[in-house]
Amino acid sequence: MGLKIADRWFERRTLDDGITLLWEPHVHPMLRCNIWHVRGRDRDLLVDTGMGVASLRESARDLFQRPLVAVATHSHLDHMGGLHEFDCRLCHAAEAGEFQQPDQDVGLVLDREHWLAEYMDDLDDSRLVIDALPYAGFDPAGWRLRSAPATGLLEEGRVIDLGDRSFEVLHLPGHSPGSIGLLERASGTLFSGDAVYDAGLLDQIPGADVPTYRRTMQRLRELPVTQVHAGHEASFGRERLRELADAYLASTE
Repeated sequence: MGLKIADRWFERRTLDDGITLLWEPHVHPMLRCNIWHVRGRDRDLLVDTGMGVASLRESARDLFQRPLVAVATHSHLDHMGGLHEFDCRLCHAAEAGEFQQPDQDVGLVLDREHWLAEYMDDLDDSRLVIDALPYAGFDPAGWRLRSAPATGLLEEGRVIDLGDRSFEVLHLPGHSPGSIGLLERASGTLFSGDAVYDAGLLDQIPGADVPTYRRTMQRLRELPVTQVHAGHEASFGRERLRELADAYLASTE
């Protein structure tokens, strides 16, 4: 296919509050998930794991030397692809089946009939959703999601305790039935997954539901947050969260 070999598959940026953002620059922007690592006193937190094209654990091994809780905000391929690499894998019960048996009908060569094709009309004739190979000999056509059975299930109100930081699970369905967010009330930090991000939200895809999404948006706009670290695009503050929620509610009246 004439693709180059990537110098490295993941890029990263460390924030000043013990949070590291990782992403896959060679994955199509539509599927370029934000991967968040949070340092805790007793254990660390990983929020989403990207596509799983290359090994996240090996690429960022310096981040994964301590006990780790890996949380998937939902079961879409761009968020759960690397989850199988970690021993502690948590998700909402509503999507546990998708982690056990992930969708095998979608790969790195996108079928024109797949629902994702509607949102990726800039693909060339190869239909590849990557623009480089992670290593020599990698076969994009043969790539599929790996099974990552949950080792524990999350529900509304559960707290993930890192020792000096704690994150409350919020069930935020609408984009998908089991979408969750993680809220650190002490700092007002929200990891929102795809429940909200600063771009057009997807509510016409399999598993999405607009009335449910509206209820989630009504809830989000009232949360006591100061910073939102979303599943895609740049982070933003409370004022922008309310603007996004209000815009969605207005557009779906």
